[in-house]
Amino acid sequence: MPQIRTLDDIRVDFDAAPDNVPKDRIVDLGFAMGTEPNDLLDPYEPCGWLSGPEIPRLLYAPPARHGLGAISGRQQGNWVVSHYEDIERVYTDNAHFSNSGTAEFQRLIGETFKSIPLAIDPPDHQKYRLYLMPYFSPARITRELEPRIRDVVTEMIDAVAGKGEVDMAWDFARVYPVRIFMGLMGFPDEKFEQFLDWEWDILHSGSLEKMQAALRGVLEFLRGFIAEKEAEPDEHLVSAIVHGRIGGQAEGRPPTEDEKIGMVWFLWLGGLDTVAATIAQMFRRLALQPDLQRRIRENPALINSAVEEFLRTQPILSSARTATRDFEWHGIQVRKGDSFSCLNPSGNFDPAHFENPRTFDPERKANRHFTFVGGVHICLGAHLARRELRLLLEEWFARIPEFRVKPGADTAVFPGLLSIRNLPIVWDVTSPPAS
Repeated sequence: MPQIRTLDDIRVDFDAAPDNVPKDRIVDLGFAMGTEPNDLLDPYEPCGWLSGPEIPRLLYAPPARHGLGAISGRQQGNWVVSHYEDIERVYTDNAHFSNSGTAEFQRLIGETFKSIPLAIDPPDHQKYRLYLMPYFSPARITRELEPRIRDVVTEMIDAVAGKGEVDMAWDFARVYPVRIFMGLMGFPDEKFEQFLDWEWDILHSGSLEKMQAALRGVLEFLRGFIAEKEAEPDEHLVSAIVHGRIGGQAEGRPPTEDEKIGMVWFLWLGGLDTVAATIAQMFRRLALQPDLQRRIRENPALINSAVEEFLRTQPILSSARTATRDFEWHGIQVRKGDSFSCLNPSGNFDPAHFENPRTFDPERKANRHFTFVGGVHICLGAHLARRELRLLLEEWFARIPEFRVKPGADTAVFPGLLSIRNLPIVWDVTSPPAS
């Protein structure tokens, strides 16, 4: 069991806090940001208490001392919401909260284009969402992508089935969704490892020098790739983006150069490791909880709702917003420009919204979680991610017998996007009957 903490345990001094921040709300939430590994069956349990009814509805975290927050040089802290109801408001109240500037790492090298549509607020957000959404709709995924997804996942499973083991994190989860993404975008297969190296340096290296080098590398490649597709169109998504018309084929206009790179860059950043982290954590839990594994295996009709429960209980990302105006909330005077962090690993386990929130229930109904965020900025690739996870479980259980963690393997996990780098799992291989 994780050590139970109280607000007194995490309160800190921050002399530079703005005067609208009560001193007793200033806390160190570093332990809840996915940077501290643990070996719990439910690795998100250490921050679950933050959604309790006794916790103030607005907390305040000083600026980060490590990682991306420290690199940005930001001296201002941010409000933190940890209850479901408040997180939902931040994600859906576009009049008071803005997503402008979110995940715009490109600013570190002087780029000024926006990450589209993530960093665009309504009403402009809608035109970009409508421009890209048809390529990620459930109908299109079923018609065009599902056969490709099933081919890839069955090929990968069949390649390891007879070996009796695989590193599920490094050799499978890291590879499978990225192969789908690269095929969707039309990127060359030989860029696979380079893409993952760039992505790691941008999101996880903690080095400004490495981040800037990776950003220059990927943006140079993406701009060159866009130019190739402008000259030689094909059937893939990058080509469709650069040759489409924003506002409709009949009355719309071609995207600008900043819009082209903004959309392609945003899809590149979001398409490489979110599903991979989810798969690694999903199989970790299944390997550590054989009764759950058997329950889903013996009842394939549970796969869809089980995937949703894996998503709820594995909120690998939290999201930020900025206040658009002065207003009062929960007795606090919020100021225009104040930053807000939505603590999804707390909100997804709020007992006021989820019955028995720490119980993994593969049959849970009305499972409206925040793993894909919420509001108009809900994850563009949510339908694709769900399909990848469902098809993986379908084909895995049809081909691989009960599996377990390889004896002696380290099962510690970072409860977030960093996730788990290696997860060796094993199963018993039965010889086929003699002919």
